[in-house]
Amino acid sequence: MNITDVRVSKVSKEGKMKAVVSITLDDEFVVHDIKVIEGEKGFFIAMPSRKAADGEYRDIAHPINSSTRDRIQQMILEKFQEAMREEEKEASEESTL
Repeated sequence: MNITDVRVSKVSKEGKMKAVVSITLDDEFVVHDIKVIEGEKGFFIAMPSRKAADGEYRDIAHPINSSTRDRIQQMILEKFQEAMREEEKEASEESTL
């Protein structure tokens, strides 16, 4: 399985959720609504989830093993950091106008 595309579709400056991301696997399958969260130890991802009848949130799509999760998280966080740098660059250019 290869991650062939990562799209950071929303970046927020307020709150713990910083972005919502979609990934494409092998140019054939897309997973939407992966969240980038800022935690006490840095950024991490939360897979798409749904609230169950008991009030708990359960992932509706997720990696089966930790090495796959780590690979997905690393790629998403790299793209997220790129988006943040681009946003800062654009804000800096706008402030100089």
